[in-house]
Amino acid sequence: MELEDIYRRDLNLLIALRVLLEEGSVSKAAIRLNLSQSAMSRVLGRLRILTDDPLFTRHGQQLIPTQKALELNQSLTAPLDALRTVLSPEEFDPAKCTQKFKIATTDYAMQTILPFALPRIYEEAPGLSLEFAPLQHDQLMRQLTSEGCDLAICRPTGQVDSLQSDILGLVSVLCLVGKNHPLADKTLTLDDYLAYPHAVIAISDGVKALIDGALRGYSAPKLALRAYHLEAAIAMLDSLPLIITVPADLAYLVGEKYDLISKPLPFAFKPFDYSLIWHPRTDHSAAQIWLRNLIKEECGKLISGRIKDMGLV
Repeated sequence: MELEDIYRRDLNLLIALRVLLEEGSVSKAAIRLNLSQSAMSRVLGRLRILTDDPLFTRHGQQLIPTQKALELNQSLTAPLDALRTVLSPEEFDPAKCTQKFKIATTDYAMQTILPFALPRIYEEAPGLSLEFAPLQHDQLMRQLTSEGCDLAICRPTGQVDSLQSDILGLVSVLCLVGKNHPLADKTLTLDDYLAYPHAVIAISDGVKALIDGALRGYSAPKLALRAYHLEAAIAMLDSLPLIITVPADLAYLVGEKYDLISKPLPFAFKPFDYSLIWHPRTDHSAAQIWLRNLIKEECGKLISGRIKDMGLV
């Protein structure tokens, strides 16, 4: 029998057959299926037509199954158990997980946020595997659908109304200067910020656009270097009095390592949301819920702690 032929049959009748066999009574089966006794009798009639067999004979109030009914009952056990498994709420045990998760993320998040969640992820689910894909803001929907990414971690830059999201926390911005910078021991003013040369780091996840927006109406800062890696800018600090404006989390991590001085922005700047984003197709997956909750808990806690440590709230 082809699938389309099965589709045309009322498979609920097979569930009713199993209940009739278990109860041995039309009235008891009707109560269990929340039907009237007459409706249950009609179901039994349809079952007899479907199977071309009387299925039961009556002995007093008791239904006695025919040989065909007993054979059907035995055949139904495996598929009905499989249906129970498919339709039952999924119970996810991370310790048994061997699933592969693909996460689209920015370099900034990969360096400053995610590493602090990875130990717990692998502690709870040592058998899983993770793949990280470079996040493309203008192709986010495609990445979360046809490219098979389970999650994205980024600062949303476009419309995500058709996607699901959860805020990890607020990210602010700081300036970094070297120990020998003329402003190293001074308060950074707006005039200073506009006068000195700047380095922009591509890892900063669109911070330049936000800074440009905050400085609209002022002369543009002098851009001396645009680099993909922070180390390129740091290598220039001895020969050029650069100001490096980066997300505060990145400044927090590299400042002490490279003996740099962090300074607050000398103008109003609204911290931006960093978010988990996913497609509704994964919304109810128990494995996905576990991963999202873990990342939110670990990374959200991390971001919040850094913001407080840096005195930004």
